[in-house]
Amino acid sequence: MIVAVPCERETPTRPILGLNIAMSSYGETVSKSIEWAKNRESRALFFANVHVVMEAFDDEDFRDSLNRADMINPDGMPLVWALRALGESSASRVYGPDAMLAMLDSAERAGVPVGFYGGSEAALALLLGTVRERNPRLKITFSMSPPFRTLTPEEDAAIVREIAAADARILFVGLGCPKQEAWIMDHVGRIPAVMFGVGAAFDFLAGSKPQAPRWMMRSGLEWLFRFLCEPRRLAGRYLKHNPRFIALFLQQLATSRAARLN
Repeated sequence: MIVAVPCERETPTRPILGLNIAMSSYGETVSKSIEWAKNRESRALFFANVHVVMEAFDDEDFRDSLNRADMINPDGMPLVWALRALGESSASRVYGPDAMLAMLDSAERAGVPVGFYGGSEAALALLLGTVRERNPRLKITFSMSPPFRTLTPEEDAAIVREIAAADARILFVGLGCPKQEAWIMDHVGRIPAVMFGVGAAFDFLAGSKPQAPRWMMRSGLEWLFRFLCEPRRLAGRYLKHNPRFIALFLQQLATSRAARLN
């Protein structure tokens, strides 16, 4: 039985360019997810960086859809700095790959079954091997590398049935932004699982792509590391989004400060 619970944002949020970013933590994200998973609730959690925010800014329908999610965590330091600049001094980063590891550890301890959806077959196989070695008592009941093309309604319905039959209560989805976010929001209420949009975490945890050093993450330079690793794929994204994000957020910040003075 699928329990589709209306979004009840107990976690405070603050909009950045219209996208509601949560003042969350790793502990809160994990504890709430385990509780929802035990109750077979259908939930959506995301980890937003500048790319996600700008995709949402440019697409009103996408933004409205994301804002119906249960939690949009600040995945990148620029968003944490933005929240703090808006007066949210307690804002902290909730990095998707680290949250995924914490979630796997908690699911293993709680005996909550998990599943994985996304990535190439090779990357998914590497990820599963890494996870099984790291969490040997974890119940992995579902894994699938879907076709890169658009699925037919019949294919999609079959996947929904397969996930439900596997009783995966937590489903990690790695399809890349904005595809994974759209897929998850389309399946809230249809899949009885807490669904995490974790993007590149599949590749990072599998070891198929390198992660930035922690000092670069703390300095907000993770984008630069990723760009240097994949310049041809990421140049367009960063050149399009990063300057616009800075300019647009400075406008939001000025408006916010002016409103407080009036």
